[in-house]
Amino acid sequence: MERTFAIIKPDAFRAGNAGKILARIYEEGFTVVGLKKLYLSKIEAEGFYAVHQGKPFFDELTDFMSSGPCIVMVLEADNAIVKWRQLMGATDPKQADEGTLRRQFGTFVGENATHGSDAPETAEFEIGYFFSGLELL
Repeated sequence: MERTFAIIKPDAFRAGNAGKILARIYEEGFTVVGLKKLYLSKIEAEGFYAVHQGKPFFDELTDFMSSGPCIVMVLEADNAIVKWRQLMGATDPKQADEGTLRRQFGTFVGENATHGSDAPETAEFEIGYFFSGLELL
């Protein structure tokens, strides 16, 4: 079993789609081993996305991620990282395959409903940013 980190972003939460996304997560065979509803501060969003600091989209991204509640999760499944990324779809919802979460719930690249780790090292950092070991069941 592998673990990955996932976010239901503020746009999806604001639109009332968090429950639908959670339902798909369970339908696709993931186990949710950690889940929190958060309202990130700008500083927390900047810390989480520090790898993108200095890039043209950094301020827009961190403003968006601190614009409203989100749900952060740790998902577990065989090949969880790849499986979650396939379920999310391409970063640009217009380019995402039919049936993916971003195609169904995202509106554009900057507001694409979900986030997911892209590698085991990224997942480890992202999980540790939001969860202590005692919170993962």
